[in-house]
Amino acid sequence: MNNGKAIVVTFGNFKGGTGKTTNSTLLAYELATQGKKVLLCDQDPQANATSLYLKTKELISGDLHSFNKTLMTAIKEEDLTQIVTEIKENLYLLPSFSDFALYPRFLERKFGTSLKDRVQYFSTLLEPLRSEFDYIFIDVPPTISDITDSALYASDFVVVVLQTHERSLQGAEGFTTYLQSLIDDYDAHLDIVGILPVLLKNGAPVDMATLDSAREIFGAENLFENVVTNMERLKRFDITGITDDDMHDRRVHHTYKKIAVEFEKRLAKELAIQEEV
Repeated sequence: MNNGKAIVVTFGNFKGGTGKTTNSTLLAYELATQGKKVLLCDQDPQANATSLYLKTKELISGDLHSFNKTLMTAIKEEDLTQIVTEIKENLYLLPSFSDFALYPRFLERKFGTSLKDRVQYFSTLLEPLRSEFDYIFIDVPPTISDITDSALYASDFVVVVLQTHERSLQGAEGFTTYLQSLIDDYDAHLDIVGILPVLLKNGAPVDMATLDSAREIFGAENLFENVVTNMERLKRFDITGITDDDMHDRRVHHTYKKIAVEFEKRLAKELAIQEEV
C-alpha cells in the first residue's frame, strides 16, 4: 500500500448533510468485506458514525457495546490504540462522543498560539495505528476548525462528497479551495481521490444540472463514475445498523461495492502519479 502504512482518507464538504458519514462508513464496510483492514475515525462530535457502527456491531455479535473512553479521552492520554473497537471482521472504529467538541480548546491549552503544532498533533497520535491497517477513514464535521484541519493534515487523500444540491456544490468548491490553503500554510501533503456524487432525487433535472455544473467546475475526470443514488434503505441503517437481509440491502451493498472498486482504482492511479514525481 503506502510503504506499509495505512492510507488515510478524509471525507469532506463544508455543507452539512451531504452524506459524508453515510459514504465513509458504507465504503469502509465494503472494503472490509473485501478483505481490507479498515479503521474509521469518527471526528464529528455528533458521533453519527459511532452510533451507526455500534448498532451494526450489536447486530453482528448480539452484544450491546459500551465504551469507557472516548476519542477525546484517548487523545488526552496520548494513546489512541486503547479505544480501537472491532465492529466486524476487518472493520474497526475510533468512537467519538459529544465531548470531542472540546478538542479545539484542548489544543489551545496545550499549544497556545502555535497553529502549526495544533494542526499537526493528531497526526502524531495516529501514526502508531498506520502500521496496523490498510485504510484509515476520517469523518469530520462540515466546518472550518482545528478538528477539520487536524484530520486533513493527517490525511494522504480526500474524498469530496457532493450531494446534488447547489449549496452542497458551493460547499465542495469551498472545501477544495481550502485544501490548497492548508497545503500552503502547513506544508500538508494530500491529494483529492475524487468527488463522489450523491443524488437527492434520482434522475431529477435539478440533480442532473448540478452534476453538469460539477463536471464543468472540477473536470469530468475528477468525478466518480459511480453515483450514490437515492436509496431509502440508507436512512434505515441509521436506525438498525448496517444489514444485509433482503433485496434492498443487497442493492445498497452492490452500489458501494462498485464504488469501492473505483475508489481503489483511483487511489492506485494517484499513487502511481506520486511515484513518478
